[in-house]
Amino acid sequence: MTSYPTAVATVVLVSPAMPEVLPAAAWPALRAAEAVYAAADLPEATRSALDAKAAPHPEVLARIPRVVLVALSTDDAGAAELVRRGAAVVETPVPSLVRAVEVMDRLRSPGGCPWDAAQTHESLLQYLVEETYELLDAIEQGDRSAMREELGDVLLQVLFHARVAAEHGADPFDIDVVADELVGKLVNRHPHIFTGGETVHTPEHQQQRWEQLKQAEKQRDSIVDGIALGQPATALAGKLGQRTGRRELPFDLFPAGGDEGSKLFRIAAAARRAGVDPEGALRTAAKDFAEKVRAAELAARRHGVDPTRLDADGWRRFWPRG
Repeated sequence: MTSYPTAVATVVLVSPAMPEVLPAAAWPALRAAEAVYAAADLPEATRSALDAKAAPHPEVLARIPRVVLVALSTDDAGAAELVRRGAAVVETPVPSLVRAVEVMDRLRSPGGCPWDAAQTHESLLQYLVEETYELLDAIEQGDRSAMREELGDVLLQVLFHARVAAEHGADPFDIDVVADELVGKLVNRHPHIFTGGETVHTPEHQQQRWEQLKQAEKQRDSIVDGIALGQPATALAGKLGQRTGRRELPFDLFPAGGDEGSKLFRIAAAARRAGVDPEGALRTAAKDFAEKVRAAELAARRHGVDPTRLDADGWRRFWPRG
């Protein structure tokens, strides 16, 4: 039987996404250590901050008493050898969001998933739209289990796009930059909370202040600047109606034509000004209509009638009442 020295060793694992953060449980071992070494996979900044030496060969490392090795994972040869010989392992607790970033990075990096590695912002657009609508459906259905899943899928799209953006040659940015800009935006647009600015008492007042601050922040020339023209047409018309309503643009300047597009625009824009989401209202009506179609088809089958052969009177006969 192979015997090993009774040296007390500790492997401290830090998160690849937070390599500068060490777990509190590691400090007793670090203070008592005769030597602290850095694994080859540890970032140089972390190694320097710890004043840790580069780890020697695993066999040499394992013979040092009270040694501490700081590494990113037990895949490192020295860490694996120490663990094999019974070293204590102290891991940095990693928040789930940080773990999600790590997983996305692993999938996208060399040796990860070939499909993930091949994606671009453009190739991912279809999934961003699909996942958003799937989340919307889960919310409308009140399905909380589906909401958890679909929120995760939408989060995946954010993480994926940020990871792709980090690889851009001329203008790279990562999820931390995205989060920093979000925090700055939220703080700047809520001065009454974070900087003691003008008190806001109602949601309507907050919405008005938000738009004013956004207008000044982005130095927009028009009240319609910043409206996403690629959104669904009903939502777009509603947004235009809402935004122009804040500047009291009159209804008589809405498209006045008798064509269907003009009629739909007037309905959607007026609905949003009245506080009704036209996209949501239309979707609710459409889903209700679809359910009635299914109910009529089911009723026809129960009466021995093939739904595909229904004429106008047949549809009226089986159409659900109420």
